[in-house]
Amino acid sequence: MILLGVILLVVGLVTGISILWTIGIILAVIGAILWLLGATGHAVAGHRHFW
Repeated sequence: MILLGVILLVVGLVTGISILWTIGIILAVIGAILWLLGATGHAVAGHRHFW
């Protein structure tokens, strides 16, 4: 999810499409939160690790 967010950020920056930029930021933040929770051992939605 983090990788998809970064890809959308880059594509949105290059093409100037602001909706891709916004979606990229949202996906990157959510992915980072899930990654941190999984890394600390907290189960989120029944999963211990999110890749």
